[in-house]
Amino acid sequence: MHLYNELLPPPVAEETKKEKESFARVVRCVKELHRPDDPESVYATMKWISVIELFVRAKSELSVEDVSELVEIGLQIFHSSQNKLYAQVRWGNALVRLINMYRKKLSLKVQWRPLYDTLIHTHFSRSPGPEGWRLRQRHFEAVTSLIRSCRRFFPQGAASEIWSEFMSLLENPWHNSSFEGSGFVRLFLPTNPENQDFFSEKWIKNCLELWDSIPNCQFWNSQWTAVLARVIKNCSFIDWESYLPMLFSRFLNMFEVPVANGSGSYPFSVDVPRNTRFLFSNRTTTPSKYIAQSIVYFLKPGSSAHEQFKKLVNLLEQYYHPSNGGRWTYSLERFLFHLVIAFQKRLQREQQDPDSLSAVRLGKPERIAFVDVILKLIDRGQYSKNEHLSETVAAATSMLSYVEPSLVLPFVASRFHLALETTTATHQLKTAMMSVAFAGRPILQSSMSTAKAQDLGGDVDDRMFLDLIGISLSNALLGMDANDPPKTLATMQLIGSIFSNMSVLDDSSDDLSFMTMASFSEWLDEFLCRLIALLQHLEPQSVLNEGLSSAATSGTFLVEDGPYYYCMLEILLGRLSGSLYNQALKKISKFVQTNILPGAIAEVGLLCCACVHSNPEEAIAQIVKPMLLAVISSLKEIPVTGYGGKGSVETPVSNKQDKHTLSPALETSIDYQLQVLSVAITYGGSALLQYKGHLIEAISSAFNSSAWKVNGAGAHLLRSLHGSLILYYPIDQYKCLSRHPAAPALEEWISTKASSKDEQAAHSRWHVPTKEETQFANELLDLHLQSALDDLLSICQSNIHSDAGDEKTHLKVTLLRIDSTLQAGASGSCVGSAEIREKTAETIHAACKYLLEKKSDDSILLILIIRIIDALGNYGSLEYDEWSNHRQAWKLESAAIVEPPANFITEFHSKGKRRPRWALIDKAYMHNTWRASQSSYHLFRTDGNFSPPESLTLLVDDLLTLCLHNYEAVRLFAGKSLLKVLKRWPPLLSKCVLSLTENLRNPDVQENVVLGSCAILSSQSVLKHLTTDPKSFSSFLLGILSSSHHESMKAQKAIIELFVKYNIHFAGLSKNILRSLDSHVEGSTSGDLVSQIGSMSFDSSSLHWRYNLMANRVLLLLAMSSRIDPSFSFKILDETAGHFLKNLKSQLPQTRILAISALNTLLKESPHKMQGRDQSSVSSQENANSSLDLALSQIFQEEGFFRETFESLSHIHITDTDSSSRGNHGSSSFQSMADKSITRFYFEFSASWPKTPSWISLLGSDIFYPSFARIFKRLAQECGVPVLLALKSPLEEFCNAKERPKQCVAAEALAGVLHSDVNGLLSEWDSWIMVQLQTVILGQSVESIPEWAACIRYAVTGKGKQGTKIPVMRQQILDCIVAPLPPTATTTVVAKRYAFLSAALIELSPPKMPVSEVKLHIVLLDELICNMSHSSAQIREAIGVILSVLCSNIRLRMSYQQEYTPEEGRTDVDSRLVDENWFKLISARASEAVTNIQQASMSDNSLETSADVDMESAQSNGDSLDDVKWMETLFHFIISSFKSGRSSYLLDVIAGFLYPVISLQETSHKDLSTLAKAAFELLKWRVFPESQLQKVIGVIHSSADDSNWRIRSSTLTYLRTFMYRHTFILTHEEKQKIWKTVEKLLVDSQVEVREHAAAVLAGLMKGGDEDFAADFRDRSYAEANSIQKKRNRRKSSSTRSVAEVHGAVLGLVASVLSVPYDMPSWLPDQVTLLARFASEPTPIKSTVTKAVAEFRRTHADTWNIQKDSFTEEQLEILADTSSSSSYFA
Repeated sequence: MHLYNELLPPPVAEETKKEKESFARVVRCVKELHRPDDPESVYATMKWISVIELFVRAKSELSVEDVSELVEIGLQIFHSSQNKLYAQVRWGNALVRLINMYRKKLSLKVQWRPLYDTLIHTHFSRSPGPEGWRLRQRHFEAVTSLIRSCRRFFPQGAASEIWSEFMSLLENPWHNSSFEGSGFVRLFLPTNPENQDFFSEKWIKNCLELWDSIPNCQFWNSQWTAVLARVIKNCSFIDWESYLPMLFSRFLNMFEVPVANGSGSYPFSVDVPRNTRFLFSNRTTTPSKYIAQSIVYFLKPGSSAHEQFKKLVNLLEQYYHPSNGGRWTYSLERFLFHLVIAFQKRLQREQQDPDSLSAVRLGKPERIAFVDVILKLIDRGQYSKNEHLSETVAAATSMLSYVEPSLVLPFVASRFHLALETTTATHQLKTAMMSVAFAGRPILQSSMSTAKAQDLGGDVDDRMFLDLIGISLSNALLGMDANDPPKTLATMQLIGSIFSNMSVLDDSSDDLSFMTMASFSEWLDEFLCRLIALLQHLEPQSVLNEGLSSAATSGTFLVEDGPYYYCMLEILLGRLSGSLYNQALKKISKFVQTNILPGAIAEVGLLCCACVHSNPEEAIAQIVKPMLLAVISSLKEIPVTGYGGKGSVETPVSNKQDKHTLSPALETSIDYQLQVLSVAITYGGSALLQYKGHLIEAISSAFNSSAWKVNGAGAHLLRSLHGSLILYYPIDQYKCLSRHPAAPALEEWISTKASSKDEQAAHSRWHVPTKEETQFANELLDLHLQSALDDLLSICQSNIHSDAGDEKTHLKVTLLRIDSTLQAGASGSCVGSAEIREKTAETIHAACKYLLEKKSDDSILLILIIRIIDALGNYGSLEYDEWSNHRQAWKLESAAIVEPPANFITEFHSKGKRRPRWALIDKAYMHNTWRASQSSYHLFRTDGNFSPPESLTLLVDDLLTLCLHNYEAVRLFAGKSLLKVLKRWPPLLSKCVLSLTENLRNPDVQENVVLGSCAILSSQSVLKHLTTDPKSFSSFLLGILSSSHHESMKAQKAIIELFVKYNIHFAGLSKNILRSLDSHVEGSTSGDLVSQIGSMSFDSSSLHWRYNLMANRVLLLLAMSSRIDPSFSFKILDETAGHFLKNLKSQLPQTRILAISALNTLLKESPHKMQGRDQSSVSSQENANSSLDLALSQIFQEEGFFRETFESLSHIHITDTDSSSRGNHGSSSFQSMADKSITRFYFEFSASWPKTPSWISLLGSDIFYPSFARIFKRLAQECGVPVLLALKSPLEEFCNAKERPKQCVAAEALAGVLHSDVNGLLSEWDSWIMVQLQTVILGQSVESIPEWAACIRYAVTGKGKQGTKIPVMRQQILDCIVAPLPPTATTTVVAKRYAFLSAALIELSPPKMPVSEVKLHIVLLDELICNMSHSSAQIREAIGVILSVLCSNIRLRMSYQQEYTPEEGRTDVDSRLVDENWFKLISARASEAVTNIQQASMSDNSLETSADVDMESAQSNGDSLDDVKWMETLFHFIISSFKSGRSSYLLDVIAGFLYPVISLQETSHKDLSTLAKAAFELLKWRVFPESQLQKVIGVIHSSADDSNWRIRSSTLTYLRTFMYRHTFILTHEEKQKIWKTVEKLLVDSQVEVREHAAAVLAGLMKGGDEDFAADFRDRSYAEANSIQKKRNRRKSSSTRSVAEVHGAVLGLVASVLSVPYDMPSWLPDQVTLLARFASEPTPIKSTVTKAVAEFRRTHADTWNIQKDSFTEEQLEILADTSSSSSYFA
């Protein structure tokens, strides 16, 4: 049994024992209802889903057999309800909850294939149903979470099936299917024990290769990291050693942080299609969670993983520092968080089954090492300005201190003292408080526990930690400050969390010796003084609002911003010993009696409430009684109305004058006292009985008062009194019952997964009402409910008041009395009887009628009525609200009150987290409240009685009237209430829908009626109801469509929003609606529905265009829904398809757009498509003319049909230059959001084109809409050749049109036709299409190039999911473009041809290229290499782009061929590819060109001096210009191979061109240098594999020795990022070489290079190679020291050159700057030595002052402590150097 259920009040706990049996009944019911042969039976089973979820949420004890039976049935139901998305969503989510809850106990076998089919069928297929996108999104989430839950149950062999299934998607990394493939692999691949044998060395290699094929793509990285993390965690038998360097290098480079002043994010990333990103969403940019998980599970004894991890942290730690925040802070914060969480989980796992896997268990040394590394990050991030990071750090400190207290606690202590000392940064104190609060328990345990005191070693003083707590508590008193809310709350959290650990707070016990003051009672006194002062200075946040919600609801920050205040008081007062409690009570009582603080009602009330809760008898006598008497006496002096019922003074004659005699001050003070009382007695219980008379009198006099405020306060008191008498609530929640076995002064905490021996500790005492209390409650009912009802009837039936004002007051008071008696709630014992409820309902119905006639403008009365109706109709909803609000308020997971399962301080390990007993009881209390709210909710399901009681229907009618009221507040309130009733009693729905839709049609209703109706109709319950009930359905649709006569803007907006919402949530139609649409038998309303809507949707009808649009949309939804049902007549389908085809030339642009969506979904692939070669196509020809075909061909063969269509479609193309987003429908400029959601389909975004990433910028942004092209393609396939003939003349006309939009339509139509593969297309191509295409290529117009390029790209796109099936026309189109141009062609034409080529080549699928395409590649390569130094810049760019595509295509094909084809199967083409002549040619030319350019630029400089320029040099100048152009093309090639994400296949080529990129950064040719810089930026991000590193390092060495200093400098720039990116992969020798190179540049002849080298060295020393760094530090120190000594000896000028001295100084600078925030032991000497050089000549002097100033700046925060590391003399030298001496004391 779950702990929460054990802790329930005894009467309730008894009831829970029956739940096992009733769950079995539910399973039986579901089984009976589900008939596998009838798919419609799903709807019948759905009503049980909420009941099943109730059992899960109630944490009932169920038998595992029943659960597994239910899961099996559920999966069957799920699979059998294809196309019923809503049913799948509900069942899917219920199954996920069940499976996750019982995952360890169930033994299922689940097949993965059906789940995959569901996913594909609904979300990745070309013909989705009509469902709205909101529903689809929910469906996708449900299915994917179901797959995740079922993964652990996949049978043996599933992993290899899944892998081979998705491998085919991953073949071509430059096709969008590869992104889908990776998403599927991550989703499906199981790592359960049955499938672990699949993960072999070979698989890992394969996986890593795939991962590498797309560089720098966040989406791709996160998919593969997730897959690997799962494998690493679950398959502990794999040895990862050999892969660690590579994996860590990946991990490091996935954190996008700015390296060496670079940018902090990928300069370009591969564009993942929007729907793939949306479906397989990766929430964060960096997969921190999976990286952390992998690292934690890599750790094992004897593994090198720890060293690598340490290095990773060394590189990342600087980005945690507060001054280095940025976009990356979030992913780094998650990284730290998940590292600690994963580590804790792993320890827990190893504690629970100690025998398993002893080889990989973490021992003490591993634990210490891990904590040590994490402390670095904690140290940096503790005072971060980022709220999340500082909280995560505090939580991490708390968790780790249970693991390794000897490391963590001294750190916490030193940090706390530091924060106390700083005066400048006050926010530090708050954070330091938080970390002590979170680490309170480990501190106390490690210092008080008897078991392990000797472990901390002799050097650590035990007292130190206890003093820490003492100091923090005494400082906490200073922290309570009304002007600093965050600090005050942190203080209260600290006090609460520390006292949660104590068993009892008492002076006498010597365990509490940590109090630094003389005694605990003194602390308590001081605390109360501070608290009272705090309460007196509080200012309420909001202006007190009049009306119903009086001041008790709006509190100050103590109540609003978190539960710490109340919680601290409860804990403190609950744990005090008797004498101390009395001391506190006296003080509080005095305070409450002498102060009136209207601004702090809730705060003072809670203070009293905590006193009462801890000891009701005493507290009520001392606090409540004096207040009661005071209130009663002041109420006696004020004027009365006598409307307060019996028990009050006789009614005086109300005369006008004495009405207003109550002074505001008195009114406020009475209100204050009543409100505080009502909060204080919440937990009074039976102790209140002796003050019964006083209480009754106080309530009655309050109701009798003439002040509305006082009436309201009286109502509060009445409600709270009721609650405290009859509700169940825990009594001794905050007392300590069980002491900790190891440290008796501490309380033992308990875990929810308690084993049997802990259980007796947990039981709690509940307040269960006694007989006397129930009797008192019934008396109150008689007084205020029964009599008030009689009053109400008499007011309504016989006019007893002549004065309207009096009548209003009387009504208000009466209703208020009824309201407050009904609000008491459901989680207690029963009071009153059912008859009273029914009587109330009837009276209220009568009163409601009366009010709506007479007082319909009084919102207070109406809202009171609605509240009463709500309490009657929605019994239990109050509890539900309380539960849901409380759930958000509690930060119960806060680390301060959680003790992790693995506790190495006391060595008591438990199964789950442990919490203090009060926190668990609190959760149980809330659990009880929730159960109470649900107890009566599902009654009608069990007894089968569906019709609601009589009295309820009356109330629903009232609510229906009220929710159309003209005050918005009343409408909202009534609407909420009505929806709750409708949800509970579905049978009432159809009545409501019919009456509300009638309002929409009715021409003469007010605006408020329309608004009210729309608000109810757009609710989920109504929208669900519409899918099954034919009558409501047709009434709803016709209601909306015939509501265009409402004039007001608000009403129109509401109607359109309702329609859009209906679309978004549309869930298909059930069988019976479709039948009613189709049956012409009744001939009544529903049969004509289709024709009625059809007539509305033509232009001819004079409807507003938006209504026309909505009618069209409805028609489309009906047509699509009917497609699912095979028995449905196709006539409707044909008619609608024809109707939309005509709409293409409609006058209304929106309707045209919708028509395009519609045709895309209605037209299917069909008979005229070319058959496979072997089937005879004759038979298919004969019956090809389907009915649809006939219907359509009649339309488009009309004269000039396509011409008009083209004309009207061209108006949708808006050429706005800024719309860079492609493929979005009719660009955004003239569509509002609402229209978009009507005209667009979810479908638009699942089958999106283009299918390969678009990255070629020279194509420009086009306005080519693939959905238009797709209609023409479908039309051609549907109707064959006649379409082609009909299109011929309009195409010819539009291709040559002047306007860009017209050309664009032509491009779309041509693309669709070319891609349609219909019979007869080839002959048409020969007769006219080819000519058309050639004219386009040779045409002179420039602006429509992007559209024609897109047209060609569309036409050659591969078919099928992976894009490998080749369209029939591809070869012909390619030949047409490749054909050489006539010699007279202008550069625009040449550029156009290249643009078309690049567009066509990205669409080819390299692994499966036929020989003809390979030959084409070879021909093109030869042509392009000859043209690389073309004179036009635009063409050079195009050539660079095409080259990168060609080369990468060839490379991918070769790698594929090597794997998959045998030697003999090679052709001569392949052998030509293997030679790679192109590579040899380009490389040879590149080195030649670079030298030429450099020589030329040198000779340029020399030429300027000599005047006579001879012919030869001019000649060579021409050559060098050629070289420059050639080089530009090469840079374009490099840039585009990075941008396209294809660089993985060209790395060896790129590595060869590293030198030109580095060396041509600064030349006299502007464009060339710009390109070189761009290429350089991209190169910095690229990680080279080990095979290429030698080559790269060689280039670096040679260019570091270059004669030109600029080249040396840019080599250094590259080196910084190069070392950072490759630090895990480089070998020791390679690193040594690089260090030497950089050191050599320290003494370079050029100042800039020397300084740059120092900066690079500082970076290298940070980068974690300790041995190199230490060696360098010692050498440079010795060197500088010797120079300094020589200087001092002979004051004359030294023999050394400036460069050498500067180099030595810079060596010191590098060491000093490499530790920006720490103070290692060697630093003081180095800094001081550096400061001694301040008197040197100029470059050296400025270097020294800069470096010392920088050292100052970075160490300023902690200087107070760090200056102790220096001697006096050193400090003086430092002070001399610095200009400002403000930091030095």
